[in-house]
Amino acid sequence: MDLFKQQKVEDFYDIGEELGSGQFAIVKRCREKSTGGQFAAKFIKKRQSTASSRGVRREEIEREVDILRHIRHPNIVTLHDAFENRTDVVLILELVSGGELFDFLAQKESLSEEEATQFIKQILEGVNYLHARKIAHFDLKPENIMMLDKNVPLPRIKLIDFGLAHEIEAGVEFKNIFGTPEFVAPEIVNYEPLGLEADMWSIGVITYILLSGASPFLGETKRDTLKNISTINYEFDEEFFCHTSQLAKKFISQLLEKDKRKRLTIQDALNHPWIKSNEHKEENRVVDVKKRERRQLKTKRLKEYTIKSHSSMPPNNTYVNFERFAQVVEDIEQMEGSFVSLAAAHDSLQEDVDAMASVYNEKEAWYKEESEGVRHELSQIRYEFRKVEALKRSLQDDVQAFSSGLAAIAGRYQERQKHLELLQAELSRELKWVQEVMSSCPVDGGGGGYGCAFSTALNNDVNEALTELLNRSRGGDLLPGINLEFDIETNKR
Repeated sequence: MDLFKQQKVEDFYDIGEELGSGQFAIVKRCREKSTGGQFAAKFIKKRQSTASSRGVRREEIEREVDILRHIRHPNIVTLHDAFENRTDVVLILELVSGGELFDFLAQKESLSEEEATQFIKQILEGVNYLHARKIAHFDLKPENIMMLDKNVPLPRIKLIDFGLAHEIEAGVEFKNIFGTPEFVAPEIVNYEPLGLEADMWSIGVITYILLSGASPFLGETKRDTLKNISTINYEFDEEFFCHTSQLAKKFISQLLEKDKRKRLTIQDALNHPWIKSNEHKEENRVVDVKKRERRQLKTKRLKEYTIKSHSSMPPNNTYVNFERFAQVVEDIEQMEGSFVSLAAAHDSLQEDVDAMASVYNEKEAWYKEESEGVRHELSQIRYEFRKVEALKRSLQDDVQAFSSGLAAIAGRYQERQKHLELLQAELSRELKWVQEVMSSCPVDGGGGGYGCAFSTALNNDVNEALTELLNRSRGGDLLPGINLEFDIETNKR
C-alpha cells in the first residue's frame, strides 16, 4: 500500500489561510469537501536531488508518515491523510488551534506547581505511549507542545512534529546529531548511541523552563550551549527557584542526569511523587499581595522567555499560527513575509555560490594537474630535442668526415685510374713487341733443338718482364690471365 495518494489534494480539500511555516514546510488550514471537517495541511518540500541541500529527503518524510499512521493517542497529533505531487508531500493533520503551551501559560497571572504538574503529566502520557512502542520523538521542545483548545479549563496537550522521530530497534546502534541545541541530551552532543532516554532529558529542560522562566543550559553562543550540556553546567538559581519545592527540583535533577542509565524512565517520571501528589496545591484561596507578586514574577519570566525564543528563532515547523502576545512580535509580523522571501532568496543564492565555488575549485585543481602534466611533457620534449640536436651535430660531423674521406678516395681512385691507363698502354706496347719478335722467329724446326731452346728462354724473359711491370703498377692480380693468354698464343705458334 502506498503511503501517499498520487492525487491532487485540492480535489478533496479546500485550502485556506496559512497557519505557520518552517524551513521546508508550510501549514495551512483546510476543509474536507466531503465532510466539512477542519484540518491542517502541512506542505513539505521534497528534496529534488541527492546533491541538493534544499528540501526534505523522501525517506525522512516516509519515516514520519509511517510513525504517525501507527499511533493514536489523545496527547499526540493525528494524521488524517497524505498526498504527493511532483514537488511536495502534503500531510492532512488534526487541526491543533490552541497555540503553544508556553504562550498560554505566559499569559496567566500566576502559575502553581499543581497546574504545572497537570500539563507535565499530559506530556509524559504522550511520551509514554511513544516509548511503549519504542518510538523516540527526539525533538521535544516548547514549540512542539501545543494545545488542542485553550478555551477550556484544562486544555489538552498535543505533541507535534515527528520529523526527527525514530523507532529504536534492539541491537541496532543509532547515532545522530540533530534537534534544537537548547534541548538536546549529552549523548547527542557527544555523538553517542541514542535511545528513548534522550526524550527524558528534554522533558527535564522543559520542566526547568516552565517553573522558572529560565533555560538551564542556554549560553551566549551555540558552542557555549553545547558545552554547558556536555559538562552538565546548570544550577537552581535562588532568584528563579526560591518558591519551587525540593520535590520539583529533584524531579528535574533526576531527568538532567548525564548517565542515561541513571536517568528517570518514562514510567519512573509518571510515578514520581511530584507528579502523583498535589502537595503544592494552594491551601487558601486568599493569597497575600506579596506572594501573588512573586507568582506574577514567575510568569513574567516565562513570558520574557517565550518572547525571546520566538524573536531569536526562524519560523518553526508547527501546525498552528503562533499567538503573538508581545508588541515587538506584532511589529515584526508585518515584515515576516519579506524576511521569509529574503531568506529564501539568500538560501538559493548561497546554494548557487557554493555550487559555483565547488565547480571553480574542481576546475582549478584540474587545470593545475593538467599544467603539471604539460610542464612535464614540455620538459621531456626539450630534453629529447637537445638529444636530437646533439645527434644531428654528430651526424653532420660524420657526414663531413665521410665527405672528406670520399673526396680523398676519389682522388686516389683517379690517380690509380690514370696509372692503370698508362700501364695498359705500356703493356699493349710490350705485347705488340713480343708479337713482332715471335713473328720474326722461324716456326719450322729447321734449327733443331736450338730453336726450341730460344723460344723457351724468350718466353721466360717475357713472363719476368710482365711480372715486374704488373708489380710496379700494384696490379698483380692480372698476371694469371695474361700468362694464360700468352701460353695459348705460344702453343698455337
